[in-house]
Amino acid sequence: MVDVWDPAQYLRFGDERSRPFFDLVGRIGAERPRLVVDLGCGPGQLTAGLARRWPDAQVRGIDSAAEMIAAAERLRRDAPAGGLGGLSFARGDVRDWRPTDPVDVIVSNAVLQWVPDHEKLLVAWAGTLAPGGWLAFQVPGNFDQPSHAILRELAASPRWRSLLADVPLNRQAADPARYVDLLSRGGCSVDAWETTYLHVLPGEDPVLEWYKGTGLRPVLAALEPAQAAAFLAEYGARARAAYPPEPYGTVLPFRRVFVVATRRLPD
Repeated sequence: MVDVWDPAQYLRFGDERSRPFFDLVGRIGAERPRLVVDLGCGPGQLTAGLARRWPDAQVRGIDSAAEMIAAAERLRRDAPAGGLGGLSFARGDVRDWRPTDPVDVIVSNAVLQWVPDHEKLLVAWAGTLAPGGWLAFQVPGNFDQPSHAILRELAASPRWRSLLADVPLNRQAADPARYVDLLSRGGCSVDAWETTYLHVLPGEDPVLEWYKGTGLRPVLAALEPAQAAAFLAEYGARARAAYPPEPYGTVLPFRRVFVVATRRLPD
């Protein structure tokens, strides 16, 4: 069976995947946080950026994928001595995460779309913030685009329906206004926006390669290797038609929703 997560495949488009993270955390105004938590930290390279920004803080990365935590631990272990002293990683499900102390900064980058009913989780996270603490997250908001429509259509087709019946494919994010209302009622001041990036991807079948690192992972994990190869061939052919290559590369529009919330100080 194919591993659910592959850090190397995920990082194949590292620059494009990291840009929303930096656009998000650039809006966090915390100056000297004591505790920073990255929920769904992946392979850890972006979490390490948080540790460099706040060198006096305890920066903790949490992820449910053993492959991702292993990659993050290698990154931490290979860092120059003293460079990332406050950084640590642990395997865990973000749905079960409960801090023992108030948190100054919570970051969650492209994770909550995998969590059903994540609005309740956001309210719970906001409740763990210290007064004046920050909650920052971004989620893809492009699930109506061809990349995802092709995936759903293939999974529902006669060839694949019985094999993929139990694989959840209906990931979704709310609109920015919904998050503003939700977290404002939860005691936060909220800044929310959306951006559609136009990624110009190089190489052959770049849309296929992009989604092999994210949206296709649960599908591939449910299939035997020969089946996975056949599914990828079908998906790749349809993706090439939906996202035709140009002489300069293949354009992948990608909408994301951003939210930065600050827990209001008591009156």
